[in-house]
Amino acid sequence: MLFAIYCTDKPDHVQVRMDNRPDHLEHLAGIGDRLKAAGPTTLDDGETPSGSIIIIEDENIASARSFADADPYHKAGLFQSVEVRPFKWLLGTNK
Repeated sequence: MLFAIYCTDKPDHVQVRMDNRPDHLEHLAGIGDRLKAAGPTTLDDGETPSGSIIIIEDENIASARSFADADPYHKAGLFQSVEVRPFKWLLGTNK
């Protein structure tokens, strides 16, 4: 089953994001091909990160939430909010 993880950064926490980025990327890579898509959302300037969207394949929502909770960004206090929702792929390239 697919899950979309929506994360919103706390204001003025870009440095927390940058400091923890290598560990965050390692966390994502650690699930191999269960990672379907991931990337930052940005402010209106198209450059300044403001959050993350991650789509993963997992057994159930509890397991997907555990994955989100284990994210180094989350552990570092970057996120103002994290929401995990089941996701049904409808259109686009599904890798």
